[in-house]
Amino acid sequence: MSETSAIPAPDITDLNRPHWDALKGRVLKFQRCGACGHAWLPTREDCPNCLHHGAEWEAASGAGRLISWVVYHVPFNKAFKDKVPYNVAVVELAEGPRVITNIVNPDDGLRGDAPVELVIEIEDGVPLARFRVT
Repeated sequence: MSETSAIPAPDITDLNRPHWDALKGRVLKFQRCGACGHAWLPTREDCPNCLHHGAEWEAASGAGRLISWVVYHVPFNKAFKDKVPYNVAVVELAEGPRVITNIVNPDDGLRGDAPVELVIEIEDGVPLARFRVT
């Protein structure tokens, strides 16, 4: 892996464009299977539960809970050298999907099952779904 000083940009495709377009409008969207009802992130062509092709897009309420996290004290990539320490967290949305994200207020106490709420932040012109412990 080559390391640069630029923050990695998302690879926006026809498949995941609805997710990124929704974030521009300050909404987090995920996919839900029309056959079995399973919901997921990140985007994919087929349901990871039943392999049904095709899914509907659904807006998240923004509520969730903190499942797990790690705090980096050494940057994984040179682009993050000015951000250490930073956290990478797994949040389970109230609607079921889990998302890899960051907690914007880690000093307020990271703990398992902590309630969180969605915060859309713009970084290098890219809207990102992050969460705040409530």
